[in-house]
Amino acid sequence: MQCQVLGRVAYEPTLEAMQRFTAERDEQQADQLWLCEHPPVFTQGVAGQATHLLAPGDIPVVATNRGGQVTYHGPGQVVAYPLIDLRRSGYFVKEYVYRIEEAVLRTLIHFGVTGHRVTGAPGIYVRLDDPFSHAALSGPMPAHDPFRGLGKIAALGIKVSRQCTYHGLALNVAMDLSPFERINPCGYAGLKTVDLSTIGVQSTWEDAAAVLGQKLQTFLAP
Repeated sequence: MQCQVLGRVAYEPTLEAMQRFTAERDEQQADQLWLCEHPPVFTQGVAGQATHLLAPGDIPVVATNRGGQVTYHGPGQVVAYPLIDLRRSGYFVKEYVYRIEEAVLRTLIHFGVTGHRVTGAPGIYVRLDDPFSHAALSGPMPAHDPFRGLGKIAALGIKVSRQCTYHGLALNVAMDLSPFERINPCGYAGLKTVDLSTIGVQSTWEDAAAVLGQKLQTFLAP
């Protein structure tokens, strides 16, 4: 897998580049991993509902063809776009998602943080009261409050075309989190969003991107 660190790039041209790469690639084309951050933008997935955009204000909203609902991208967030040929990888979409989440979990472990999965809600979450606790979540979360005591630190939204992946994930490092209050993040009203900085981990964007990139290359390998 070829890893490219793009730095801060506009969202829409990056989306167009991913789509073009996926449409034009052949069986010999090496997989790629793009690491970047975007200027402030809300992106709406194919299942997105306008009611989850509470008050976008001056932040642009871009409709996309990825899965999921609305999320926010902005400076201080590492966005990773794996461009994987699943025919060569030897695994299917469900395991692909699992591997991405595992890469995020291992990235958090690198920084001393324990991340958690929530059934039916792709992405990675941390305990708000003690993000460094290694204890597993105890029992199923209540249906009326599946995120009780949790904050979301990484969002996931993917697209598969011609058995090749694009779009990807976003890990919150040190950002202005207030735009998340203008939406129902990933379609969940009241879901708390956090980053490494607010839970007590100081990291540069470059360091977090390097760790996440290495974990993704490891866990997405065939």
